[in-house]
Amino acid sequence: MNVLILGSGGREHAFAWKIAQSNLLSKLYIAPGNAGTGLVGTNLDVPATNFEGIKKLVLQHQINLVVVGPEDPLVKGIHDFFRNDEELKSIPVIGPDQKGAQLEGSKEFAKEFMVKYRIPTAAYGSFTLETYGKACAFLDKMKSPYVLKADGLAAGKGVLIIHNISEAKEALKTMLEGQFGSASTKVVIEEFLSGIEVSFFVLTDGENYVLLPEAKDYKRIGANDTGLNTGGMGAVSPVPFATNEFTQKVVQRIIGPTIHGLKAEGIHYQGFIFFGLIKVGNEPFVIEYNARMGDPETEVVLPRIESDFLELLAAVPEKKLSEVPFSITNKAATTVMMVSGGYPGDYQKGKVITGFESVTDSLVFHAGTSVNNNQIVTNGGRVLAVTSLAGTKEDALQCSYKNAAKLSFDQSYYRPDIGFDL
Repeated sequence: MNVLILGSGGREHAFAWKIAQSNLLSKLYIAPGNAGTGLVGTNLDVPATNFEGIKKLVLQHQINLVVVGPEDPLVKGIHDFFRNDEELKSIPVIGPDQKGAQLEGSKEFAKEFMVKYRIPTAAYGSFTLETYGKACAFLDKMKSPYVLKADGLAAGKGVLIIHNISEAKEALKTMLEGQFGSASTKVVIEEFLSGIEVSFFVLTDGENYVLLPEAKDYKRIGANDTGLNTGGMGAVSPVPFATNEFTQKVVQRIIGPTIHGLKAEGIHYQGFIFFGLIKVGNEPFVIEYNARMGDPETEVVLPRIESDFLELLAAVPEKKLSEVPFSITNKAATTVMMVSGGYPGDYQKGKVITGFESVTDSLVFHAGTSVNNNQIVTNGGRVLAVTSLAGTKEDALQCSYKNAAKLSFDQSYYRPDIGFDL
C-alpha cells in the first residue's frame, strides 16, 4: 500500500514511524511533514488544508490510504472532499466526515450530543454576545471557579478557568468580542469538575472499535502544573488510576454510547476518537472530545501497540476492525517534550539542534523541526518529544530525561516533573 499522512507534528512522526514497520507498506508519504518524518518516509511540501494540492499528490503518487493527523483538515471537511470527488472517492480517509468532526469543532455540538445520549459531562450553557445578559445570570447561579470555553477550534488555548465572578464576566465579554477570532463568537460556560484527568482513545470503523492504550498528558508550561497552557509538555501511559473497574465504566457509559450515538445520528465516522476525561471520585466524566489522536499522547500510545498498525488502519474502510489481531505491551511509555524558549508565547525558529547521535534507548519524535543547510533546526514551539519504553513508568521517565539532556538547541526547555502526580 502507498500511504499518505497529513500533518507536520510529533503525532504525525509517531504515525509514520509505526506505519513504516508494516509489511503491508509500499511507499510512505507525509504532507507537509518535518525533519523527523523525512527519516522514515518522503515529505511532500503541501499543507494539510490545501485540499486541491493534496488531491494532486494522491493521484500522482497512487495513494491507497490517507491518514489525517490534525483537526483542521477534518473540521474543514477533507473526508467529504474525497467522498464527493469522482477521482478520489474510492480512496479511504482515516478521519471522520465534517459532521463527525464537529465533536471537536464545536463545543456546543459535543455538549448537545452528550446530553442526548446520556453521556456523563459537566452541566453547561451556551451563549453569544446577543445573550450576554443571560450568560451573566447563568454565571451568577454557578459556583466558582468558572469554566469558559470557546465553541470553535482555538489551538488548545480557548479554555479559561476563572475564580472571581466579575473577572469571569469580563473575560466572557472579551471572548465573545473575538479574543479567539470566530472560535469564540459563541462560548460554552461549564460547571467546574474537580478530579484528575486521563485520555482514552479508540479507532472505529463506524461499527466496531479498538480501545487503544490510555494516556495522561501535562498541559501547563511549568512544574507542578503551573503557568500557561500549552499543546502538551509530556505524557505517560499506562495511567495507574485507570483500573479495570474504571475502564469498564468508561466503556459502558461513554465509549459505547458515543459510538451508538454517532450511528444513530447518521454520522459517517471512520477514524480516531479522543475522549478527554476527568475522574471525579471514582466516576468518569467527559471534558471534551477530539476527532483525532492527541499530541503528545500519540507518542506514548503507539509505542505500546505491538500489532501491525497499518493492518488496523486498512481494516477501517472495510468495517473489519473486529477481525484484526490487536495487542499492547504491559511496558510503560513516557514522553518529555522539549520546547522553544518563550513558548507558549513568542519564540524564535531556526535554532540548530544537536545531540541526536548520542541518544540511546529512546525514540525522538520531531514535533516542530525542519532541515536547513543539511542541519535539523527548530520550526515550532514544541520541538522534540523524547519517548522511552521500560518495565516501569519510573524507569521510562529516567531514560527520557537522560536523553533529553543530551539534545540541545539555544534556549531549549522541558518540564522536570512529568508523571509527578501519579
